[in-house]
Amino acid sequence: MKKRSKKLMEQCNEILEKYGRKAFEVAKNAVLEEKTLQPRVYKALKYFMEKSWHDVQHPALISLACEAVGGNPDKTVNVGASMVLLAGAADLHDDIIDGSKVKDSKPTVFGKFGRDITILAGDALLFKGLLLLHEACKELSRKQREAIIMLVKQAFFEIGNAEVAEAEFKSNKYDLTPDKYREIIERKAAVGEACTRIGAILGHGKKEEIEILGRYGRTLATLITIRNEFIDLFEPDELVNRVKNECLPLPLLYALKDEGKKSEVIRLIKMDRITKKTSQDLIELTDGINGIKKLKDEMHSLIEKEAASLKLIKRNKATFKLLLQSMLEDL
Repeated sequence: MKKRSKKLMEQCNEILEKYGRKAFEVAKNAVLEEKTLQPRVYKALKYFMEKSWHDVQHPALISLACEAVGGNPDKTVNVGASMVLLAGAADLHDDIIDGSKVKDSKPTVFGKFGRDITILAGDALLFKGLLLLHEACKELSRKQREAIIMLVKQAFFEIGNAEVAEAEFKSNKYDLTPDKYREIIERKAAVGEACTRIGAILGHGKKEEIEILGRYGRTLATLITIRNEFIDLFEPDELVNRVKNECLPLPLLYALKDEGKKSEVIRLIKMDRITKKTSQDLIELTDGINGIKKLKDEMHSLIEKEAASLKLIKRNKATFKLLLQSMLEDL
């Protein structure tokens, strides 16, 4: 019997695990070894780090970028661990803002422990992440240290500004255009760019290499988010929360621009109960819409452009291209 070849996304997940797992474990252990936390907050953080937050992506991007410019990826572990915790803090606080009580069919920390504990757990990750970053930067040159701290600050401030822009449309969902939401998505990709820039800096990359990898990180993070916008249509629990508490998934925003499908989309998302059947009906409604066809074409063009820009990078070109190509798989 012929062995099934691995799908692109499976290959990518293995790569991210390989390059990001060590930093994630350092981050998790740093949290679980913190015995001074109030018991309920500690329990929430233990749940988050062991059952919910599997962020190998951010440290993997740092490690891959470092290696790509000729650096030693082992030197990125502690900075990568700090990014795991800082991104985790943002994720916890974001769940409160969005009212997300379930993700991937599992309760979030907010859904399981409530608002107050989630805020405190997010604060604990924030402070722990900043402490890890401070300790990691002690071993770096002043130039590297200042550049990395500035990148982290700018990235999380940009994400915060994007969240504010998104929040303005939560109460008037139908006023949000696909183009405006795509701008928000691109701003949310700031941490992806920060990670690849940080990795290139840690690897002593040239200015041009840092710029190329920075743009790559922003593009990849944008594509990941757009891909997840499609995936959310397949998850009734996630879709319910998007309809009630967040902005609508990007494909539905395009569907609302289609006058022939707008009324049916509104009818479905206003139903008392959103089921798998509702999700399937919405997916079928988005099929063939010109705006979505154009979006996928633009994603393809972005992938080709970023893949071509990697010609000056020393290593990991095939890996970076694979990560890009996987973004269109099964869409």
